[in-house]
Amino acid sequence: MDILSAAVTLFLIMDPMGNLPIFSSVLRHLPKKRRRIVLIRELLIALVIMLVFLYGGEAILSFLGLQQEAILLSGAIILFIISLKMIFPSGDSEGGGFGGAAGEEPLIVPLAMPMLAGPSIIATLILFAHQDTTRMGDWTIAVVLAWGASAVILSLGEFFEKLVGEKGLTALERLMGMVLLMISIQMFLNAIESYIKYLAL
Repeated sequence: MDILSAAVTLFLIMDPMGNLPIFSSVLRHLPKKRRRIVLIRELLIALVIMLVFLYGGEAILSFLGLQQEAILLSGAIILFIISLKMIFPSGDSEGGGFGGAAGEEPLIVPLAMPMLAGPSIIATLILFAHQDTTRMGDWTIAVVLAWGASAVILSLGEFFEKLVGEKGLTALERLMGMVLLMISIQMFLNAIESYIKYLAL
């Protein structure tokens, strides 16, 4: 796999277009000037997390005694909870159903992780590093390219919000909640299937 193919693969897994309603929902209660600062901070945190797992993922998992299936299962559970709150917002806060009080800034969860640096990205990066440790530079470039493209798209969130309006954004948020629900269940099933194959070895 060349650098461009790896970057495209990572970009598709990050799914910035699918994450736009989620980012807008989480950040919409913040002052406009503060939104961009928080967005940039979360994007940088996500990049750091991805690079950490690219270079040290296998060592971290071995040290903690964790398997890749544990990453997939935990990510599936987190996404499942988030998707339910998107579909059935509590209505008692402006945090979009993500557990944050009005005016509270998100930190790491859920934007940097698992929305961008999610379990699928982490597992893929560990797989890249495991397959060919001599191409770490190529994998790093691929991560930065995919992250940069995602950052540009997510930075257009305000424009997107103005384009579709508040009702449209709410509809997209609930639609993405349904999609996230299906993705979380599929991730859960994939992790179970992978673990069963591991036990059968």
